[in-house]
Amino acid sequence: MKTYLFELKEDDEACRKAQQTGVFYLFHDLAPLLQASGHRYLVPRLSRAELEGLLGKFGQDSQRIEDSVLIGCANQQEAWFALDVGLNSAASKQASLPKSEVEAELGGSFVKLRQALFQLTSVDSSLLFTAQALLRWHDGHQFCSRSGQPTKKNMAGSKRVCPSNNLTYYPQMAPVVITLVTDGARCLLARQSSFPKGLYSALAGFCDIGESVEDAVRREVAEEVGLEVGTLHYSSSQHWPFPNSSLMIACHAAVKPGHTEIQVNQRELEAAAWFSLDEVATALRRKGSFPQQQSGALPLLLPPKLAIAHHMVREWVERQACASLAA
Repeated sequence: MKTYLFELKEDDEACRKAQQTGVFYLFHDLAPLLQASGHRYLVPRLSRAELEGLLGKFGQDSQRIEDSVLIGCANQQEAWFALDVGLNSAASKQASLPKSEVEAELGGSFVKLRQALFQLTSVDSSLLFTAQALLRWHDGHQFCSRSGQPTKKNMAGSKRVCPSNNLTYYPQMAPVVITLVTDGARCLLARQSSFPKGLYSALAGFCDIGESVEDAVRREVAEEVGLEVGTLHYSSSQHWPFPNSSLMIACHAAVKPGHTEIQVNQRELEAAAWFSLDEVATALRRKGSFPQQQSGALPLLLPPKLAIAHHMVREWVERQACASLAA
């Protein structure tokens, strides 16, 4: 499958042929088309014929389909594409489709991805993450930074080329370190003012140019909470589409013994605190709504399962539990 995907990215004719039998996910101004089903969202897919029929109803031809981007494939008989019918490309001669009329035609709604995020399956969310990131990148790179001339995407959307100087642009992600800090018995969690009430997460920040991952972890922890990292190790990574397509690089870090006093950088964070194993384990077990306690305070809330921060916290809890059993 990976080899076939590479072929589609490199060969315009192979990709054009794959569009004939592929399926298409629709977006409107970077919001995916979804259909509500109980407490979840389903992600409808259109065949080439269905998409051509939709475009025809709004006076557009199949040429618009070449604005789509390749986002994956199941096998050699079915490639997956995403098309935004609400963005006006500099290269496209066709206008955006009316949002409400398309929704009525297809029996769905264009929902902001962040709003729908936790009502999607992990498979659907991963696919929509990729689609939105690629569509956003193409929308923001329609002109060459050197010549100022319009760039042209290849059929798959895996690159853009400036015809005047042959300069090639490739979609990129911004590297972000996300770090769960521990002092051995406790882990440090923080929140920004934009977070839902009660929600705390791991520390996160963009890597600066010239930094290694280790450098970025140490700098971010020092900048945000005034702590000095002793040891650290890599955990895992995740593509995250917000705000503009990031590669989240998850690390666990331990502070130096005796250096646990937090100094919150108020320009970056609203609050940060140490939490015990019991507090964090209890938060992981919570499900459903989160009513306020009698004191008026909300219980500790953690990022949902889809987020890499959730997996980092769970890793720490499981490691602490194993250590206590071995002791």
